[in-house]
Amino acid sequence: MEYLPIFLDVRDHLVLVDGGGTAAARRAERALSAGARVLVLDPAPGDELQRLTAEAPSGLSFEARLPGRDDVVGARVVYGASDDAAREARLLGWARDCKVLCDISDATDRCDFITPSIVDRSPVVVAISTGGAAPVVARTLRARIETMLSPAYGQLTAFVSRFRDRIAAGIGDARTRRHFWDRMIDGPVGDLYLSGNEAGAIARFEADLACTRAGKEAPMGEVYLVGAGPGDPDLLTFRALRLMQRADVVLYDRLVDPEMLSLVRRDAERIYVGKLPKEHTMEQGDISALLVKLALQGKRVLRLKGGDPFIFGRGGEEIEQLAARGIPFRVVPGITAAAGCAAYAGIPLTHRDHAQSCLFVTAHGRDGVLELDWEVLIRPAQTVAVYMGLQNLPALVEGFARRGISMQADVALVENGTRADQRVLTGTLGDIVDQARAAGFKSPTMIIIGSVVQLRARLAPGNAAKDIPHSLSISATQD
Repeated sequence: MEYLPIFLDVRDHLVLVDGGGTAAARRAERALSAGARVLVLDPAPGDELQRLTAEAPSGLSFEARLPGRDDVVGARVVYGASDDAAREARLLGWARDCKVLCDISDATDRCDFITPSIVDRSPVVVAISTGGAAPVVARTLRARIETMLSPAYGQLTAFVSRFRDRIAAGIGDARTRRHFWDRMIDGPVGDLYLSGNEAGAIARFEADLACTRAGKEAPMGEVYLVGAGPGDPDLLTFRALRLMQRADVVLYDRLVDPEMLSLVRRDAERIYVGKLPKEHTMEQGDISALLVKLALQGKRVLRLKGGDPFIFGRGGEEIEQLAARGIPFRVVPGITAAAGCAAYAGIPLTHRDHAQSCLFVTAHGRDGVLELDWEVLIRPAQTVAVYMGLQNLPALVEGFARRGISMQADVALVENGTRADQRVLTGTLGDIVDQARAAGFKSPTMIIIGSVVQLRARLAPGNAAKDIPHSLSISATQD
Protein backbone atom coordinates (compact mmCIF):
# COMPACT_ATOMS: atom_id res chain seq x y z
CA MET A 1 0.00 0.00 0.00
CA GLU A 2 1.67 3.21 -1.17
CA TYR A 3 -0.73 5.69 0.45
CA LEU A 4 -2.32 5.80 3.88
CA PRO A 5 -6.11 6.10 3.44
CA ILE A 6 -7.60 8.68 5.80
CA PHE A 7 -10.73 10.81 6.00
CA LEU A 8 -9.87 14.42 6.83
CA ASP A 9 -12.16 16.72 8.79
CA VAL A 10 -12.31 20.07 6.94
CA ARG A 11 -15.50 21.43 8.47
CA ASP A 12 -15.16 25.20 8.96
CA HIS A 13 -11.54 25.03 7.77
CA LEU A 14 -10.14 26.88 4.75
CA VAL A 15 -9.59 24.92 1.53
CA LEU A 16 -7.77 26.79 -1.24
CA VAL A 17 -8.42 25.87 -4.89
CA ASP A 18 -6.15 27.40 -7.53
CA GLY A 19 -7.60 27.06 -11.03
CA GLY A 20 -10.55 27.98 -13.19
CA GLY A 21 -11.42 24.82 -15.11
CA THR A 22 -13.56 21.73 -14.56
CA ALA A 23 -11.06 20.09 -12.18
CA ALA A 24 -11.07 23.18 -9.97
CA ALA A 25 -14.88 23.29 -9.92
CA ARG A 26 -15.10 19.62 -8.94
CA ARG A 27 -12.62 20.05 -6.08
CA ALA A 28 -14.44 23.11 -4.82
CA GLU A 29 -17.75 21.23 -4.85
CA ARG A 30 -16.21 18.27 -3.01
CA ALA A 31 -14.74 20.49 -0.29
CA LEU A 32 -18.01 22.41 0.10
CA SER A 33 -19.94 19.17 0.53
CA ALA A 34 -17.60 18.32 3.43
CA GLY A 35 -18.38 21.62 5.16
CA ALA A 36 -15.21 23.53 4.31
CA ARG A 37 -14.79 27.24 3.66
CA VAL A 38 -13.54 27.32 0.06
CA LEU A 39 -11.55 30.05 -1.64
CA VAL A 40 -11.15 29.69 -5.42
CA LEU A 41 -8.62 31.84 -7.27
CA ASP A 42 -8.22 32.27 -11.04
CA PRO A 43 -7.95 35.30 -13.37
CA ALA A 44 -10.11 33.72 -16.10
CA PRO A 45 -12.61 31.19 -14.69
CA GLY A 46 -14.27 28.72 -17.06
CA ASP A 47 -17.99 28.16 -17.60
CA GLU A 48 -18.43 25.51 -14.88
CA LEU A 49 -16.70 27.57 -12.25
CA GLN A 50 -18.69 30.63 -13.25
CA ARG A 51 -21.91 28.66 -12.88
CA LEU A 52 -20.81 27.41 -9.47
CA THR A 53 -19.93 30.87 -8.20
CA ALA A 54 -23.15 32.30 -9.64
CA GLU A 55 -25.12 29.88 -7.47
CA ALA A 56 -23.30 31.44 -4.50
CA PRO A 57 -23.26 28.34 -2.29
CA SER A 58 -22.62 28.96 1.38
CA GLY A 59 -18.94 28.78 2.23
CA LEU A 60 -17.64 29.58 -1.27
CA SER A 61 -15.56 32.64 -2.11
CA PHE A 62 -14.08 33.48 -5.51
CA GLU A 63 -11.50 36.07 -6.53
CA ALA A 64 -10.36 36.65 -10.12
CA ARG A 65 -6.62 36.70 -9.46
CA LEU A 66 -3.56 34.51 -9.04
CA PRO A 67 -2.79 33.07 -5.59
CA GLY A 68 -0.05 34.38 -3.30
CA ARG A 69 1.82 32.88 -0.40
CA ASP A 70 -0.48 34.55 2.13
CA ASP A 71 -3.46 32.67 0.64
CA VAL A 72 -1.86 29.37 1.61
CA VAL A 73 -1.20 30.38 5.22
CA GLY A 74 -3.95 29.00 7.44
CA ALA A 75 -5.40 26.64 4.83
CA ARG A 76 -5.95 23.01 5.78
CA VAL A 77 -5.77 21.77 2.18
CA VAL A 78 -4.53 23.34 -1.06
CA TYR A 79 -5.55 22.12 -4.51
CA GLY A 80 -3.60 23.06 -7.63
CA ALA A 81 -5.78 22.68 -10.71
CA SER A 82 -4.51 25.37 -13.08
CA ASP A 83 -2.63 23.16 -15.60
CA ASP A 84 0.17 25.75 -15.44
CA ALA A 85 3.42 24.02 -14.39
CA ALA A 86 5.17 27.13 -13.10
CA ARG A 87 2.11 28.31 -11.20
CA GLU A 88 1.60 24.88 -9.63
CA ALA A 89 5.28 24.66 -8.66
CA ARG A 90 5.00 27.97 -6.78
CA LEU A 91 1.82 26.80 -5.05
CA LEU A 92 3.44 23.51 -4.01
CA GLY A 93 6.48 25.35 -2.63
CA TRP A 94 4.34 27.67 -0.51
CA ALA A 95 2.31 24.71 0.76
CA ARG A 96 5.44 22.81 1.78
CA ASP A 97 6.85 25.89 3.55
CA CYS A 98 3.57 26.37 5.44
CA LYS A 99 3.16 22.65 6.25
CA VAL A 100 -0.16 22.53 4.36
CA LEU A 101 -1.36 19.41 2.52
CA CYS A 102 -1.24 19.96 -1.24
CA ASP A 103 -2.70 18.09 -4.20
CA ILE A 104 -1.69 18.95 -7.78
CA SER A 105 -4.05 17.61 -10.45
CA ASP A 106 -2.68 14.74 -12.54
CA ALA A 107 0.77 14.93 -10.89
CA THR A 108 1.05 12.28 -8.19
CA ASP A 109 4.77 12.92 -7.79
CA ARG A 110 3.91 16.43 -6.54
CA CYS A 111 1.08 15.49 -4.19
CA ASP A 112 0.93 15.03 -0.42
CA PHE A 113 -2.30 13.11 -0.94
CA ILE A 114 -4.47 11.77 -3.75
CA THR A 115 -8.09 12.76 -4.25
CA PRO A 116 -9.97 9.46 -4.62
CA SER A 117 -13.10 8.60 -6.54
CA ILE A 118 -15.92 8.42 -4.02
CA VAL A 119 -19.34 6.90 -3.60
CA ASP A 120 -21.24 9.25 -1.31
CA ARG A 121 -23.98 7.69 0.80
CA SER A 122 -23.41 10.04 3.71
CA PRO A 123 -22.65 9.29 6.44
CA VAL A 124 -21.32 6.25 4.54
CA VAL A 125 -18.54 7.23 2.12
CA VAL A 126 -16.55 4.78 -0.02
CA ALA A 127 -13.23 6.07 -1.37
CA ILE A 128 -11.42 4.34 -4.24
CA SER A 129 -7.87 5.01 -5.42
CA THR A 130 -5.34 3.33 -7.69
CA GLY A 131 -2.49 5.43 -6.32
CA GLY A 132 -2.58 7.53 -9.47
CA ALA A 133 -1.65 4.54 -11.64
CA ALA A 134 -4.95 4.27 -13.50
CA PRO A 135 -7.65 6.77 -12.47
CA VAL A 136 -10.02 5.35 -15.11
CA VAL A 137 -10.03 2.04 -13.21
CA ALA A 138 -11.05 3.88 -10.04
CA ARG A 139 -13.88 5.58 -11.93
CA THR A 140 -15.06 2.24 -13.32
CA LEU A 141 -15.05 0.65 -9.87
CA ARG A 142 -16.92 3.62 -8.48
CA ALA A 143 -19.62 3.20 -11.12
CA ARG A 144 -20.01 -0.46 -10.20
CA ILE A 145 -20.22 0.26 -6.49
CA GLU A 146 -22.74 3.04 -7.20
CA THR A 147 -25.09 0.47 -8.72
CA MET A 148 -24.71 -1.96 -5.82
CA LEU A 149 -24.93 0.45 -2.91
CA SER A 150 -28.42 1.86 -2.52
CA PRO A 151 -28.64 5.57 -1.66
CA ALA A 152 -30.78 4.50 1.29
CA TYR A 153 -27.76 2.95 3.03
CA GLY A 154 -26.70 6.37 4.27
CA GLN A 155 -30.16 6.85 5.75
CA LEU A 156 -29.97 3.35 7.26
CA THR A 157 -26.70 4.24 8.95
CA ALA A 158 -28.24 7.34 10.48
CA PHE A 159 -31.30 5.31 11.51
CA VAL A 160 -29.46 2.52 13.35
CA SER A 161 -27.14 5.03 15.05
CA ARG A 162 -30.19 6.24 17.00
CA PHE A 163 -30.20 2.97 18.95
CA ARG A 164 -26.51 2.76 19.89
CA ASP A 165 -26.95 3.79 23.51
CA ARG A 166 -29.90 1.50 24.08
CA ILE A 167 -28.09 -1.49 22.59
CA ALA A 168 -24.96 -0.78 24.62
CA ALA A 169 -26.98 -0.46 27.83
CA GLY A 170 -29.23 -3.42 27.17
CA ILE A 171 -26.71 -6.00 25.92
CA GLY A 172 -23.65 -6.27 28.14
CA ASP A 173 -21.80 -9.11 26.42
CA ALA A 174 -19.64 -7.75 23.59
CA ARG A 175 -20.00 -10.83 21.38
CA THR A 176 -23.78 -10.91 21.77
CA ARG A 177 -23.92 -7.19 21.10
CA ARG A 178 -21.85 -7.56 17.92
CA HIS A 179 -24.12 -10.36 16.66
CA PHE A 180 -27.16 -8.25 17.44
CA TRP A 181 -25.74 -5.41 15.33
CA ASP A 182 -25.09 -7.86 12.49
CA ARG A 183 -28.69 -9.10 12.57
CA MET A 184 -30.02 -5.57 12.83
CA ILE A 185 -28.18 -4.18 9.83
CA ASP A 186 -28.12 -7.31 7.69
CA GLY A 187 -31.53 -8.62 8.66
CA PRO A 188 -35.22 -7.77 8.96
CA VAL A 189 -34.73 -4.40 10.70
CA GLY A 190 -32.46 -3.13 7.95
CA ASP A 191 -34.59 -4.67 5.22
CA LEU A 192 -37.77 -3.09 6.57
CA TYR A 193 -36.13 0.32 6.81
CA LEU A 194 -34.62 0.12 3.32
CA SER A 195 -38.03 -0.81 1.91
CA GLY A 196 -39.51 2.38 3.39
CA ASN A 197 -41.22 0.83 6.43
CA GLU A 198 -39.59 2.76 9.29
CA ALA A 199 -42.39 1.98 11.75
CA GLY A 200 -42.04 -1.73 10.99
CA ALA A 201 -38.26 -1.51 11.41
CA ILE A 202 -38.61 0.12 14.83
CA ALA A 203 -41.17 -2.48 15.93
CA ARG A 204 -38.91 -5.31 14.79
CA PHE A 205 -35.94 -3.71 16.59
CA GLU A 206 -37.91 -3.52 19.83
CA ALA A 207 -38.95 -7.17 19.56
CA ASP A 208 -35.42 -8.35 18.73
CA LEU A 209 -33.88 -6.33 21.57
CA ALA A 210 -36.42 -7.65 24.09
CA CYS A 211 -35.77 -11.25 23.02
CA THR A 212 -31.99 -10.82 23.16
CA ARG A 213 -32.08 -9.20 26.61
CA ALA A 214 -34.29 -12.03 27.87
CA GLY A 215 -31.91 -14.63 26.44
CA LYS A 216 -34.61 -16.00 24.17
CA GLU A 217 -34.47 -16.92 20.49
CA ALA A 218 -35.05 -14.17 17.98
CA PRO A 219 -38.56 -13.84 16.54
CA MET A 220 -39.57 -15.81 13.48
CA GLY A 221 -37.77 -15.34 10.19
CA GLU A 222 -39.23 -13.92 7.03
CA VAL A 223 -39.72 -14.75 3.37
CA TYR A 224 -38.49 -12.87 0.32
CA LEU A 225 -40.59 -13.57 -2.77
CA VAL A 226 -38.24 -12.41 -5.51
CA GLY A 227 -38.76 -12.24 -9.26
CA ALA A 228 -35.57 -13.41 -10.99
CA GLY A 229 -36.59 -12.11 -14.40
CA PRO A 230 -36.60 -14.15 -17.62
CA GLY A 231 -33.04 -15.45 -17.39
CA ASP A 232 -30.25 -12.91 -17.88
CA PRO A 233 -28.74 -12.20 -14.41
CA ASP A 234 -28.06 -8.60 -15.49
CA LEU A 235 -31.82 -7.99 -15.37
CA LEU A 236 -32.07 -8.58 -11.61
CA THR A 237 -33.08 -5.55 -9.57
CA PHE A 238 -30.78 -4.07 -6.93
CA ARG A 239 -33.22 -5.11 -4.20
CA ALA A 240 -33.29 -8.66 -5.51
CA LEU A 241 -29.50 -8.85 -5.34
CA ARG A 242 -29.48 -7.46 -1.82
CA LEU A 243 -32.00 -9.98 -0.53
CA MET A 244 -30.25 -12.83 -2.33
CA GLN A 245 -27.24 -12.04 -0.15
CA ARG A 246 -29.39 -12.06 3.00
CA ALA A 247 -31.08 -15.43 2.67
CA ASP A 248 -30.30 -18.46 4.81
CA VAL A 249 -32.14 -20.83 2.48
CA VAL A 250 -33.26 -20.55 -1.17
CA LEU A 251 -36.17 -22.26 -2.90
CA TYR A 252 -35.75 -21.90 -6.65
CA ASP A 253 -37.55 -22.86 -9.87
CA ARG A 254 -36.27 -24.56 -12.99
CA LEU A 255 -36.44 -21.25 -14.88
CA VAL A 256 -33.81 -19.67 -12.60
CA ASP A 257 -30.50 -19.54 -14.47
CA PRO A 258 -27.67 -21.44 -12.69
CA GLU A 259 -25.48 -18.34 -13.04
CA MET A 260 -28.05 -16.46 -11.02
CA LEU A 261 -27.73 -18.90 -8.15
CA SER A 262 -24.04 -18.03 -7.91
CA LEU A 263 -25.17 -14.58 -6.72
CA VAL A 264 -26.90 -16.08 -3.70
CA ARG A 265 -25.02 -16.05 -0.40
CA ARG A 266 -22.37 -18.74 -0.63
CA ASP A 267 -23.37 -20.65 2.51
CA ALA A 268 -27.14 -20.51 1.91
CA GLU A 269 -29.00 -23.83 1.65
CA ARG A 270 -30.47 -24.43 -1.84
CA ILE A 271 -33.69 -26.37 -2.41
CA TYR A 272 -34.92 -27.08 -5.95
CA VAL A 273 -38.71 -26.91 -6.29
CA GLY A 274 -39.00 -26.70 -10.08
CA LYS A 275 -41.95 -27.90 -12.10
CA LEU A 276 -42.40 -29.36 -15.56
CA PRO A 277 -45.78 -30.16 -17.13
CA LYS A 278 -47.06 -33.30 -15.34
CA GLU A 279 -43.72 -33.55 -13.53
CA HIS A 280 -43.50 -31.65 -10.24
CA THR A 281 -40.53 -31.96 -7.93
CA MET A 282 -42.77 -30.52 -5.22
CA GLU A 283 -46.49 -29.72 -5.34
CA GLN A 284 -47.51 -26.09 -4.92
CA GLY A 285 -49.12 -26.73 -1.54
CA ASP A 286 -45.95 -28.40 -0.30
CA ILE A 287 -43.85 -25.41 -1.43
CA SER A 288 -46.07 -23.00 0.50
CA ALA A 289 -45.94 -25.25 3.56
CA LEU A 290 -42.15 -25.40 3.37
CA LEU A 291 -41.91 -21.62 3.23
CA VAL A 292 -43.98 -21.44 6.42
CA LYS A 293 -41.94 -24.14 8.15
CA LEU A 294 -38.57 -22.56 7.39
CA ALA A 295 -39.71 -19.08 8.43
CA LEU A 296 -41.04 -20.43 11.74
CA GLN A 297 -37.57 -21.84 12.35
CA GLY A 298 -36.29 -18.24 12.28
CA LYS A 299 -34.69 -18.45 8.85
CA ARG A 300 -34.62 -15.83 6.13
CA VAL A 301 -36.11 -17.64 3.16
CA LEU A 302 -35.62 -16.59 -0.45
CA ARG A 303 -38.31 -17.82 -2.84
CA LEU A 304 -36.63 -17.18 -6.20
CA LYS A 305 -39.04 -17.39 -9.13
CA GLY A 306 -38.46 -16.90 -12.84
CA GLY A 307 -39.99 -13.77 -14.35
CA ASP A 308 -42.30 -11.83 -12.04
CA PRO A 309 -43.84 -13.72 -9.10
CA PHE A 310 -47.25 -12.11 -9.59
CA ILE A 311 -47.54 -12.73 -13.34
CA PHE A 312 -48.40 -16.42 -13.84
CA GLY A 313 -45.94 -17.20 -11.06
CA ARG A 314 -48.40 -18.32 -8.35
CA GLY A 315 -46.74 -15.93 -5.96
CA GLY A 316 -50.10 -14.82 -4.62
CA GLU A 317 -50.91 -18.38 -3.52
CA GLU A 318 -47.64 -18.66 -1.63
CA ILE A 319 -47.91 -15.41 0.31
CA GLU A 320 -51.53 -16.19 1.21
CA GLN A 321 -50.20 -18.98 3.42
CA LEU A 322 -47.59 -16.68 4.92
CA ALA A 323 -50.13 -13.95 5.65
CA ALA A 324 -52.46 -16.46 7.29
CA ARG A 325 -49.69 -17.45 9.73
CA GLY A 326 -48.55 -13.88 10.37
CA ILE A 327 -45.14 -14.49 8.83
CA PRO A 328 -43.34 -11.35 7.57
CA PHE A 329 -42.70 -11.33 3.84
CA ARG A 330 -41.71 -8.96 1.11
CA VAL A 331 -42.29 -9.17 -2.63
CA VAL A 332 -39.71 -7.98 -5.17
CA PRO A 333 -41.03 -7.71 -8.73
CA GLY A 334 -39.00 -9.02 -11.63
CA ILE A 335 -39.00 -8.35 -15.36
CA THR A 336 -41.72 -10.59 -16.72
CA ALA A 337 -40.90 -12.99 -19.56
CA ALA A 338 -43.02 -11.18 -22.16
CA ALA A 339 -41.18 -7.89 -21.66
CA GLY A 340 -37.72 -9.45 -21.46
CA CYS A 341 -38.09 -11.89 -24.35
CA ALA A 342 -39.66 -9.31 -26.65
CA ALA A 343 -36.97 -6.72 -25.91
CA TYR A 344 -34.08 -9.13 -26.52
CA ALA A 345 -35.72 -10.36 -29.72
CA GLY A 346 -36.14 -6.82 -31.05
CA ILE A 347 -39.95 -6.87 -30.90
CA PRO A 348 -41.72 -3.94 -29.21
CA LEU A 349 -44.89 -5.16 -27.51
CA THR A 350 -46.66 -1.92 -28.38
CA HIS A 351 -46.13 0.48 -31.26
CA ARG A 352 -48.19 3.42 -32.46
CA ASP A 353 -48.57 1.95 -35.96
CA HIS A 354 -49.23 -1.64 -34.90
CA ALA A 355 -50.57 -2.21 -31.37
CA GLN A 356 -52.04 0.11 -28.78
CA SER A 357 -52.40 -2.59 -26.14
CA CYS A 358 -50.74 -5.82 -25.06
CA LEU A 359 -52.48 -8.82 -23.54
CA PHE A 360 -50.67 -11.33 -21.31
CA VAL A 361 -52.28 -14.79 -21.20
CA THR A 362 -51.28 -18.31 -20.28
CA ALA A 363 -52.16 -21.24 -22.54
CA HIS A 364 -51.63 -23.75 -19.74
CA GLY A 365 -54.79 -24.48 -17.75
CA ARG A 366 -55.15 -26.48 -14.55
CA ASP A 367 -55.23 -29.76 -16.47
CA GLY A 368 -53.45 -28.59 -19.59
CA VAL A 369 -56.77 -27.51 -21.08
CA LEU A 370 -56.83 -24.22 -22.96
CA GLU A 371 -59.12 -21.80 -21.09
CA LEU A 372 -58.93 -18.50 -22.92
CA ASP A 373 -61.30 -15.59 -23.47
CA TRP A 374 -61.20 -15.62 -27.25
CA GLU A 375 -63.32 -12.50 -27.65
CA VAL A 376 -60.57 -10.57 -25.90
CA LEU A 377 -57.73 -12.33 -27.74
CA ILE A 378 -58.96 -11.47 -31.24
CA ARG A 379 -59.36 -7.74 -30.72
CA PRO A 380 -57.57 -5.67 -33.37
CA ALA A 381 -54.53 -3.44 -32.83
CA GLN A 382 -53.13 -5.44 -29.94
CA THR A 383 -50.26 -7.80 -29.21
CA VAL A 384 -50.92 -11.12 -27.53
CA ALA A 385 -48.09 -12.56 -25.40
CA VAL A 386 -48.70 -16.19 -24.51
CA TYR A 387 -46.92 -17.81 -21.57
CA MET A 388 -46.44 -21.58 -21.27
CA GLY A 389 -48.07 -22.09 -24.66
CA LEU A 390 -45.65 -24.16 -26.72
CA GLN A 391 -47.23 -27.50 -25.85
CA ASN A 392 -50.65 -26.15 -26.78
CA LEU A 393 -49.48 -24.21 -29.86
CA PRO A 394 -51.56 -26.32 -32.34
CA ALA A 395 -54.70 -25.80 -30.27
CA LEU A 396 -53.91 -22.10 -29.99
CA VAL A 397 -53.56 -21.73 -33.78
CA GLU A 398 -56.76 -23.70 -34.31
CA GLY A 399 -58.61 -21.41 -31.90
CA PHE A 400 -57.57 -18.31 -33.86
CA ALA A 401 -58.50 -19.98 -37.16
CA ARG A 402 -62.00 -20.95 -35.96
CA ARG A 403 -62.62 -17.32 -35.06
CA GLY A 404 -61.72 -15.98 -38.49
CA ILE A 405 -58.24 -14.67 -37.78
CA SER A 406 -56.05 -14.70 -40.90
CA MET A 407 -53.47 -17.46 -40.98
CA GLN A 408 -51.04 -14.82 -42.29
CA ALA A 409 -51.01 -13.12 -38.88
CA ASP A 410 -47.45 -12.68 -37.61
CA VAL A 411 -46.07 -14.86 -34.84
CA ALA A 412 -42.74 -15.07 -33.02
CA LEU A 413 -41.44 -17.76 -30.69
CA VAL A 414 -38.66 -16.86 -28.26
CA GLU A 415 -36.98 -19.84 -26.64
CA ASN A 416 -34.83 -19.29 -23.53
CA GLY A 417 -35.39 -15.57 -23.89
CA THR A 418 -32.62 -13.19 -22.70
CA ARG A 419 -30.21 -16.09 -22.12
CA ALA A 420 -27.01 -16.96 -23.95
CA ASP A 421 -28.80 -19.74 -25.86
CA GLN A 422 -31.83 -17.65 -26.86
CA ARG A 423 -33.44 -18.60 -30.19
CA VAL A 424 -36.05 -16.61 -32.08
CA LEU A 425 -38.38 -18.07 -34.72
CA THR A 426 -40.76 -15.86 -36.72
CA GLY A 427 -43.53 -16.94 -39.02
CA THR A 428 -47.30 -16.87 -39.41
CA LEU A 429 -50.19 -18.64 -37.70
CA GLY A 430 -50.37 -20.86 -40.77
CA ASP A 431 -46.82 -22.22 -40.63
CA ILE A 432 -45.54 -21.63 -37.08
CA VAL A 433 -46.47 -25.10 -35.76
CA ASP A 434 -44.50 -26.92 -38.46
CA GLN A 435 -41.57 -24.53 -38.11
CA ALA A 436 -41.42 -24.93 -34.34
CA ARG A 437 -41.48 -28.71 -34.69
CA ALA A 438 -38.76 -28.68 -37.37
CA ALA A 439 -36.55 -26.35 -35.31
CA GLY A 440 -37.01 -28.47 -32.18
CA PHE A 441 -38.25 -25.64 -30.01
CA LYS A 442 -38.69 -26.51 -26.34
CA SER A 443 -39.95 -24.83 -23.19
CA PRO A 444 -39.55 -22.22 -21.90
CA THR A 445 -40.79 -20.45 -25.03
CA MET A 446 -42.73 -17.19 -25.17
CA ILE A 447 -45.25 -16.80 -28.01
CA ILE A 448 -45.84 -13.29 -29.39
CA ILE A 449 -48.72 -12.75 -31.83
CA GLY A 450 -49.33 -9.51 -33.69
CA SER A 451 -48.04 -7.27 -36.46
CA VAL A 452 -45.33 -5.89 -34.13
CA VAL A 453 -43.40 -9.05 -35.03
CA GLN A 454 -42.76 -7.48 -38.45
CA LEU A 455 -40.60 -4.83 -36.76
CA ARG A 456 -38.01 -7.41 -35.76
CA ALA A 457 -36.52 -7.33 -39.27
CA ARG A 458 -35.51 -3.71 -38.66
CA LEU A 459 -35.01 -3.63 -34.91
CA ALA A 460 -33.29 -6.94 -34.15
CA PRO A 461 -29.85 -5.99 -35.61
CA GLY A 462 -29.61 -3.10 -33.13
CA ASN A 463 -30.80 -5.20 -30.22
CA ALA A 464 -30.58 -8.97 -30.37
CA ALA A 465 -27.86 -9.21 -33.01
CA LYS A 466 -25.66 -6.43 -31.65
CA ASP A 467 -26.18 -6.46 -27.89
CA ILE A 468 -26.34 -10.24 -27.52
CA PRO A 469 -24.33 -11.59 -30.48
CA HIS A 470 -24.48 -15.11 -29.08
CA SER A 471 -28.25 -15.39 -29.73
CA LEU A 472 -29.42 -17.57 -32.59
CA SER A 473 -32.06 -16.12 -34.88
CA ILE A 474 -34.30 -18.27 -37.05
CA SER A 475 -36.95 -16.63 -39.20
CA ALA A 476 -39.57 -17.49 -41.73
CA THR A 477 -39.67 -13.89 -42.90
CA GLN A 478 -36.90 -11.77 -44.37
CA ASP A 479 -34.70 -11.12 -41.30
